[in-house]
Amino acid sequence: MEVDAEATSTHTTARTSTRSEVVEVVTRGERRRTWLDEQKRLIVLDAMQPGALVTEVARRWGVGTGLIYTWRKQLRQGELGAMPVPAPTFAQVTVEPLPASAEPEPAAPISEVPAEVGGGDAGLIEVALPCGATVRVGRHVDEAALRRVLSAVRAR
Repeated sequence: MEVDAEATSTHTTARTSTRSEVVEVVTRGERRRTWLDEQKRLIVLDAMQPGALVTEVARRWGVGTGLIYTWRKQLRQGELGAMPVPAPTFAQVTVEPLPASAEPEPAAPISEVPAEVGGGDAGLIEVALPCGATVRVGRHVDEAALRRVLSAVRAR
C-alpha cells in the first residue's frame, strides 16, 4: 500500500510542478483620458475637413471613431461651445419642369437616316419570341412600329 500512496503523491506533485507558468494580468495602462472642449472641437473640425476620413483622424489623435461622431453631434447641438465655422450642410435643390421650348426633338424616321451610317450588322437587334418567330431590326427602328410588329407576331 505504501507504493500506491507514493505514486499518488508523486503524480500530484508532478502535476502541480508543471503548472509553474507565469500568468500575466494585463490591465489598462492608463486611465481614461479627459478631453477639453477645445480639443474636442479641434478633433471634430479636423474630421470635418473636405476629403478627411474619420478613421484616419481617429487614428492620428488616438481616439475611437464613435467618440468623434459623438463629439460632432455635441458640437452641432452647441454643447462644446460655438462652432468657429458653419457646419457643412446639403445644398437645396429645386426640380422644375422643362420649358416647352427645351423639349427634345422626336427621333428622325428611318427613311431620313443615311444607309451608310450603320456598317454591316452593327446595332442589329434580334428578338426571339416564345412562339418560335425571330424579328431582326436595326438600331434606328421606330419604337412604335416595333411594338406593332411584335404584338402582331405574338398574336399568330
